[in-house]
Amino acid sequence: MKKLIPILFMNIIVIFTILAGCSVQNNTTESNAAKTKGTSSGNYPNRQIELVVPFAAGGGVDLAARAVADYLSKEWGQPVVVVNKTGGGGIVGAQYALLESKPDGYTVLMNNNSSTTMYEAGTTQPILTAKSHQFAARVAESPLVYAVKSDAPWKDLKEFTEWVKENPEQLTWASVGPADFSSFGVAEWLDSVGVDYTKTQMVSSEGASDSAAKVAGGHVILAVHNAGEVYSLVESGKLKVLAVQGSERSPLYPDVPTTEELGFPNLSVSWWTGISLPKDTPKDIVKKWEAAIEKMQQDKQFQAQLEKIYLQPGYLNSSDFTKKVQEEVEWYTELAEKTGIRK
Repeated sequence: MKKLIPILFMNIIVIFTILAGCSVQNNTTESNAAKTKGTSSGNYPNRQIELVVPFAAGGGVDLAARAVADYLSKEWGQPVVVVNKTGGGGIVGAQYALLESKPDGYTVLMNNNSSTTMYEAGTTQPILTAKSHQFAARVAESPLVYAVKSDAPWKDLKEFTEWVKENPEQLTWASVGPADFSSFGVAEWLDSVGVDYTKTQMVSSEGASDSAAKVAGGHVILAVHNAGEVYSLVESGKLKVLAVQGSERSPLYPDVPTTEELGFPNLSVSWWTGISLPKDTPKDIVKKWEAAIEKMQQDKQFQAQLEKIYLQPGYLNSSDFTKKVQEEVEWYTELAEKTGIRK
């Protein structure tokens, strides 16, 4: 009997040790579950969100981002702060948001053709591709316009094109990078009229507002941007628009002919901006952004804000947005290889 007591005592200790371990394990599991829940849409967002704009302040992406940030700050009850990170034709900011930041939904990219489809198509070894993004929703769009200084001698794009055919080496145009929105707009137009894109000269700029200012000041001949980005300088008499790309006239420029009216039927480059998150961001957070942007598009105040900054609602859900991006990558890659943009 005396021999059994120590054995029983040791067994009791072992049992208590095992039970204590189970308790610790359960607590750890609960703690990990709580952490996981903290990165899901259940309580997201619960702190400030950084909305990264990879272009300079004052351009279409920046203005759209500020409208989104204003709406979502009120909708979610957490501050959404716009941060401009410029450089590399939009790639410095995009890389920061998609590759260098945690995929937790608190650093989000306000993207654009230039920093997505055009960059990938124009670069043989891109740092970012469409696979680097989770495309949550497209927010806004706008047609491309061709703008020159107000006292330029050309009446419309047709006259301007004839001059360019005879003087390709004299054509200067502003762009934030060699494979951005302006570059592809110019390349597609020149290719359609048989002008060698590589004979023209790109002048680097910090963004649309800088490009437009360079043209208005007589330092560059052509600005190719979205309709709203040059509107204020057109209204002030410093720029004039030679054509609006597409088949429908812009309400901003009702007297300006479209490219189709002027005999350029196959020009397709247009401008858009939307929301991207890093590829490893939890799906439910991406879905929360998608749902919020869809709801935002119906908000009267947001619609008024878009109108104020001369952009059009352009909502696409995550699936349709992703499909649109993939189609653009294919076409822009073909165009980039054909015209010499791709390096």
